[in-house]
Amino acid sequence: MKEKCKTLGLHPSFGFGDRIGLATPGHIAAMAGYKDTFHPIFAQQSIREMARTNRRADAVMQEAMDAVAQAGWDRVVGADADHLKTCADVDLMVAAGFSFYTVDPSDYVDPKADGYNLEILKEKYSRVSSSVGWFDEYLNQTVELNNGLTIEFTQEVCLRTAVKYGLAINHVIEIGRYIQKVSNEAGQDFEIELSVDETEEPTTYAEHYIFAQQCLRAGVKLVSLAPRFIGEFEKGVDYKGNITELEASLEAHAEIASTLGPYKISLHSGSDKLSIYGALARATKGCFHVKTAGTSYLEALRVVARHDPTAFRRIIAFSRDHYDNDKATYHVSATLADAPTVDKASDLELEREYLELWREVEPGKGFTKLGRQILHCTFGSVLRDPELGGIVRSNLEKYPETYKEILKEHFIKHLEALSSGL
Repeated sequence: MKEKCKTLGLHPSFGFGDRIGLATPGHIAAMAGYKDTFHPIFAQQSIREMARTNRRADAVMQEAMDAVAQAGWDRVVGADADHLKTCADVDLMVAAGFSFYTVDPSDYVDPKADGYNLEILKEKYSRVSSSVGWFDEYLNQTVELNNGLTIEFTQEVCLRTAVKYGLAINHVIEIGRYIQKVSNEAGQDFEIELSVDETEEPTTYAEHYIFAQQCLRAGVKLVSLAPRFIGEFEKGVDYKGNITELEASLEAHAEIASTLGPYKISLHSGSDKLSIYGALARATKGCFHVKTAGTSYLEALRVVARHDPTAFRRIIAFSRDHYDNDKATYHVSATLADAPTVDKASDLELEREYLELWREVEPGKGFTKLGRQILHCTFGSVLRDPELGGIVRSNLEKYPETYKEILKEHFIKHLEALSSGL
């Protein structure tokens, strides 16, 4: 099993998250026509997701790789240990045979740093300066990249980066070295992705440059980096923002990655962002990774909706009851008023309102099909519920071909959109 999980390198890659353990056959079916285009990750789960779904790392790996073997998949396949925060997290995933490690330093990021004025920045910097050995190296320097982009490291830029990410950089270096140590001891190859996308404000080019360069100099084996891009990347919704401006920003981040690495630019919260996939592929010249997760769970609920509409109604009602609490850790904007209650719509209307992809009604006039986000955020509560979680699983086990075909159709749309920019 472990021998089948390989490092992906700089080849374009796509991560298929699976929160139940039954989605891989559909993921493989979608990949059938794209074997030469993308390297897939079929086993992908974060520590947080495993806690919310009562899954174990070895089970995540086993279920995905059993499906790979059964399908006769004979190409490279990776396995993503997602959103790692501690050395204990790393130990768990190395033992299970993962090969792609996504480090999440968000606990060490100052999320308010973008709003500090210069006086506050100086005061905050005084508290972390002993841990920031790189400050003077960048202060008042200018970097010119091959695409004509100029990055100016003014005092304010350096202060804000140090306050926002100084401790996070040290943490990533510590975790990165630990991944190398335990992977080497286990005789497993590995690669590391850096996730800095979970911030309110976009990652500046200076922040990207400093963070990545410091990690690389410390020997962290970066294969990809996920910045916080401009615009909105809400769960279960297509991109909200100006795609032309986003593509220009993607090109700049890609140039930094090419200059310092090379390493790939990674798009997190990548599910259902069909409108920007072409721009991502073009801007990065194919040097990218896309990560999806919750969308496969939502498509699992489509199986329930079609074969057991009464149960689907129960899941909607349950999710509505839990949404306001469960959405706390997600970047979302849907409210309960945005989608009908179960007594206000037919079975077909409920499937459309809660499972169709969000689409902009007209430019600047908001989005429709908001219920999808309500179901997205409450996956953990549903799957942990002794009755509803069992109902979801039993429907997928009873109708595996339905789930496979639904996922195949769903993800072909993703892969086709990405291929359009290559």
